[in-house]
Amino acid sequence: MDSRVGEEPLQRWRITEEDWDAPDGAELRAAQRAELDARYGNDDHEPGAAPTAADVAVFLVARDERGTAVACGGLRPLAPGSAEVKRMYVRPASRGSGVATAVLRELERAAGRLGVTRLLLETGTAQPEAVRFYEREGYGRIENFGPYAGEPLSLCYARDLVARRA
Repeated sequence: MDSRVGEEPLQRWRITEEDWDAPDGAELRAAQRAELDARYGNDDHEPGAAPTAADVAVFLVARDERGTAVACGGLRPLAPGSAEVKRMYVRPASRGSGVATAVLRELERAAGRLGVTRLLLETGTAQPEAVRFYEREGYGRIENFGPYAGEPLSLCYARDLVARRA
């Protein structure tokens, strides 16, 4: 959002909730898929069902000062009180700018509004930047859950949001 949040610096991005199928979000997700296909050497690197408009409760897109969509992320509800972070992606030119943290914090706020107290996520062994990012942002490694159980390329993380508010 375009305001100061806690100790975070003034945001340079406008983060809005958008329809899953809106063009900018679809373009960002396609870029993410292409990058992951290249990293993993195939297009079959995501266990379980891919997220859809029907099961993603919140989808955010971040735009820079020019209005260009530079990052996205979504929430897919799981069991009551929990949701999975899906399709977190930042265009390479915007990496290191803080936009990923801004999107993640907005997803955490949206999760709170939905009554979610625990966020889970999956990333992969060929994504060391994502692993460092989530660990830096307070997500702890957990046993692989749901469709990721037993998957050797999957790394799962979680964060309890209640502890953050205390």
